[in-house]
Amino acid sequence: MIGPLDRLFGNGPFDLNHDGKIDAGETAYINDTIFSEEVHDDIDEEEELRDEIEFMDPEERREALEDAGFDPDDF
Repeated sequence: MIGPLDRLFGNGPFDLNHDGKIDAGETAYINDTIFSEEVHDDIDEEEELRDEIEFMDPEERREALEDAGFDPDDF
């Protein structure tokens, strides 16, 4: 039986196993990709990190920056 998603997405990039039909896993992938309400901000990683470490204890801040792969002296 051909479903509505098969007609729209079958034999396309969302047909992950290339069988011409959209199964439950592929439907979930379509829903997560196209219909997601998740918002992605364009804040870069350094700016976000600066906001998070602003009020940390200095020793804890240094350790967190080193763990994240940053040079603590740059902050």
